[in-house]
Amino acid sequence: MKVFMTGGTGFVGTYLAKRFIAEGHSVTILTPDAGKQALNVKGLSYLEGNPTVKGDWQKAVAGHDIIVNLAGASIFSRWTEEQKNILRSSRMLTTRNLVEALPEKSGHVTFFSTSAVGYYGFRGDEELTESAAAGTDFLARLADNWEGEALKAQTKGARVIITRFGIVLGKNGGALGQMIPLFKFFLGGPLGSGRQWFSWIHTHDLAEAFIFLLRHQDISGAVNLCSPQPVRNKELGKAIGRILHRPSCLPAPGFMIRLILGEFGSVLLEGQRAMPRRLMDAGFQFKYPQIDAALKSIILT
Repeated sequence: MKVFMTGGTGFVGTYLAKRFIAEGHSVTILTPDAGKQALNVKGLSYLEGNPTVKGDWQKAVAGHDIIVNLAGASIFSRWTEEQKNILRSSRMLTTRNLVEALPEKSGHVTFFSTSAVGYYGFRGDEELTESAAAGTDFLARLADNWEGEALKAQTKGARVIITRFGIVLGKNGGALGQMIPLFKFFLGGPLGSGRQWFSWIHTHDLAEAFIFLLRHQDISGAVNLCSPQPVRNKELGKAIGRILHRPSCLPAPGFMIRLILGEFGSVLLEGQRAMPRRLMDAGFQFKYPQIDAALKSIILT
């Protein structure tokens, strides 16, 4: 089948594109600069275009069976009003333009649209499955609105799967790319109290979940993509420290995080205890459900 991806040149996108190609699919990645190719492999092509702006790129969407919408500005920044507008527009406009580009009769199309477990807001120790309601903070409202745009593809007959990501752990980027250097310089440790939940997923399991969902045509709607064994922030730090043989006891005070990062600081200090109920009920098998094994596969191999 033919796959059309936005956000395909990033940390998650490059890994996922390779997995689709290994499965025998061809992949087209929409990128503002097709000259800067992240990958050069058979079965992969690049199409130049800005997904937030309507254009000729939309004509190509109709020739694909699978749409994977990963595009969106990074949330890892201080949320000024200007930055909030960028976060909103990068997600809403991209998704709206993709849905608009779908043919009226798209019953053969599977439309994957990214969201995040931040959809649930801050709920302490509550286990959050896909049936839990949306939260009320900025990130939760953003995710809820983003998902609403994607679900409009159902009016054209597409099967829509909302993939709510936990924090993705893998080689050469993502959260670990920022955390490991701190531990190597003996600066690693818990954020704030360290008791906040950290919902995570290994890149291998994330990509396999996409393939699993593609094969299971009876699944649609929201699906949590995260390990069935979330950990507290303090436990994550200890696990990284054990593997790197570094201490993990230097805390970053919560008030300093909020002072530096503002509203975004609460995302790091609160977290969610999300559970992949729908994947587990459908029989999906995680290769890396435990944090120690996941980190060892990333850091030591």
